[in-house]
Amino acid sequence: MLFTRDRNFYRTLFHLMIIVVFQNIIAYSINMADNLMLGMYSQSSLSGAATVNQIQFLLQQMTLAIGDTLVIIASQYWGQKKTKPIRTFTGIALATGLILGLTVFILTTLFPREILMLFTKKESYIIQGMDYLSLIRFTYPLFVLSTILMAALRSVETVSIALKISILSLIVDVSINYTLIFGKFGFPEMGTKGAAVGTLVARILELVIVVIYLIFVDHKLKLFCKDFLHFTKEAFSRFFKILWPSFLSNTLWALATPIQTGILGRLSADAIAANSVSTTMFQYLKVITIGEASASAVLIGTTIGEGKGTAKVKEYSKTLQVIYLIIGSVLGFSLFFLRIPLLSLYDLTQNAYQMADQILIILSIVMVGMSYQMPTGIGIIKGGGDVKYMMYLNLISTWAIVMPLSFLGAFVWKLPVPMVVLLLNSDQLFKCIPTYLYVKKDKWIKVLV
Repeated sequence: MLFTRDRNFYRTLFHLMIIVVFQNIIAYSINMADNLMLGMYSQSSLSGAATVNQIQFLLQQMTLAIGDTLVIIASQYWGQKKTKPIRTFTGIALATGLILGLTVFILTTLFPREILMLFTKKESYIIQGMDYLSLIRFTYPLFVLSTILMAALRSVETVSIALKISILSLIVDVSINYTLIFGKFGFPEMGTKGAAVGTLVARILELVIVVIYLIFVDHKLKLFCKDFLHFTKEAFSRFFKILWPSFLSNTLWALATPIQTGILGRLSADAIAANSVSTTMFQYLKVITIGEASASAVLIGTTIGEGKGTAKVKEYSKTLQVIYLIIGSVLGFSLFFLRIPLLSLYDLTQNAYQMADQILIILSIVMVGMSYQMPTGIGIIKGGGDVKYMMYLNLISTWAIVMPLSFLGAFVWKLPVPMVVLLLNSDQLFKCIPTYLYVKKDKWIKVLV
């Protein structure tokens, strides 16, 4: 049976997925708005902020590992309707995240130039980047704490508040950016630093609102009581045993991403432009897949915690995989058929336009594979309690296959740019096979609580 007849399954899945998808789209739109306005201001401002955002990207992936670990554990407890352990593990996650956020803050305070020089050697970019980093570094601990708190809420199927916070952040960030970057309405023209002010204010609001919600509105977690800070050695041990594979995998993947971008950046200016335009379109659709994975992880974890049995979990797993393929096919076709009208919005050279068109055709195929293997791996397998499988799969595919092949394709075999892009994204296709074979077994179903 490909589709479960459990109506509650569909209600829970699509409620979670739709809200998380919209939240992700809005969050991505905040970054896009920042880039657009800084790009309108000056190229050096855009490049300086983009350099600093490499730090944010690395921190984001580390923070997601902590949040995902909390969701994996807490959703199983939520299936048993036990909130006391969720409060304990949320406290551990927040303590871990705070240490991470403060560490990055201290490093960027003491060694800002040295860190930026790891990403670029161009002095104008470093100067603009340091100006941006002087304020944006204060957002790092705030971002970590609010992300983990929203992960705790997501684990008990409370997701609407995160969407509302993201909408408010978008409005606040864009408004302040427009006012301070360009010096509108009598305010000073601050350029890059104005963008940092907008992001800082938005991050402060995010954290304040989610804390107020948890104190005065939430009736599920009741987070801030004595259990919140009741840590035990056993709880710490269990949390970090689940955390370290995700943390290692996310960190190494985050380090690989700028290297992959750098491979294309060394080919030609047209290659950079074509890839940038194509990736922007691809990323907007990718957030839908990420939303599927997040919703599935909560659903699978809760089902395991409820003790419904392996048969029910595998029944849900089969239905989820079919849904992934259907949505992935729709996204792939959408990217293919929308590529021409979307490309017409950009002012590209003829060569860059042709490259971008070919890249988007390739990415429309990649989208189908990614839409299956990513939520299956993260939402089902990892959400089911098996955190090591995805670590091994990602490490082998990225560092042992994709990186060497991409380097050879670009610099030794001198392949056309679209073929190099295919090599860079090839793991999204070939990972489908081992992921499908592994999820057919029941080794990934692990009771953690």
